Amino acid sequence: MSLPCSDQSIRPKKMKSVSLPRGVEAVRCWCGDLCKVKEVTDFSDWLGMKFFMCANYESDPPKSISAYIRPPSPPPLCMYYRWIDTEMSDWAVIENRERGRLAWASWDLEERREKAEAEEKAAQKKEWEEYCVEQRAFLDEMKRKNQEEKLRLEEVYTQREQAREAERERKRERARAAKATKEANDGKGKYPRWTQ
Repeated sequence: MSLPCSDQSIRPKKMKSVSLPRGVEAVRCWCGDLCKVKEVTDFSDWLGMKFFMCANYESDPPKSISAYIRPPSPPPLCMYYRWIDTEMSDWAVIENRERGRLAWASWDLEERREKAEAEEKAAQKKEWEEYCVEQRAFLDEMKRKNQEEKLRLEEVYTQREQAREAERERKRERARAAKATKEANDGKGKYPRWTQ
């Protein structure tokens, strides 16, 4: 059996009441009363180990309002405790290993899930950026084509206007020539030429 421990930093926090193991004598705490026997239920290096602790409380334990909800107990009066077991039992070692394995598996699964989410987000971001680049290129191409079409139409309209202006000028020239001919022929003969 170990000596009474006054190091409260390693005193177990989660425990359950158990019976006194065979071959172990009951001890008294610093208060002078018989100690109660507890077993560590916390996931730690002391899982399953039994110890003595003070049976008295600093204050009266709060009354339970339900059979399923138990309020936390107040701290012991003299904070006495002494380890009964010096090492963990086989089942506790296996339980600790299994809990550790499950914790690592859960952590690994969470890490892989976060990594997969990050990769999926990166892939979505890359796909969105590629889509934006494609859309930008498409819009630039459309602008370029529209600009080219605008220039082509402006050139076509300019050519048509020039052709119309040339046709008008040709008709004006012909009209001027006809008018000059008419004025020159007005004094000759009694009737116009086409009636003769």
